[in-house]
Amino acid sequence: MKVTLVYDNTGSKKGLIPDYGFSCYLEIENTPRILFDTGAKGDTLLYNMAELSIDPAAIDIIVVSHAHWDHTGGLNELLQVNQTATLYLPSSFQPSLPDRNVIEVTTPIEIAGNVFSTGELMQVEQSIAIRTDTGLVVISGCAHPGVGPILEAASSYGKVSALIGGLHGFREYDLLKDLDLICACHCTANKSQIEALHPDKWLDGGVGTVIEC
Repeated sequence: MKVTLVYDNTGSKKGLIPDYGFSCYLEIENTPRILFDTGAKGDTLLYNMAELSIDPAAIDIIVVSHAHWDHTGGLNELLQVNQTATLYLPSSFQPSLPDRNVIEVTTPIEIAGNVFSTGELMQVEQSIAIRTDTGLVVISGCAHPGVGPILEAASSYGKVSALIGGLHGFREYDLLKDLDLICACHCTANKSQIEALHPDKWLDGGVGTVIEC
């Protein structure tokens, strides 16, 4: 499985545009192509995707973590170039999308083979969990419900081995001790503390980062 960060506050590859927001592209063997979140600005999202040789029209599934602008701002422009993707949206996010295939997410659900939603935790945000040979990879937009509840919900699908995405003001660092990989990006306030405590698990994020699990 390959996860490519296409929208993040910082950059890791020359020629890409960093901006406040989050989006990542998932390539999983024998699984539809998935985009998780859409960043804050459509033009930035589509520019970064083009630079990363990702075809927005070929995305099969779009998952939105929660309704905040820095995760949904690119959605309208993306849908102008993609007419067929199925959207998995938390029930608290209700845009007007006539003639689009929208799945409203409240409870845990299988999105595709070995790809699952935690459900809309605390009626705010969903995260996704991808089952791999080495454990579950959990991807979080901002972790508003808390990292603990997210990991607990995801663990119903197996043992969590990796955590990627925004963690906001997360400080319960002991929750990460059994993970193999941590890539905390976007809104995470305490990156330096997480890296210092778990240097062997830490991976820097930023637009253009590619994570293979």
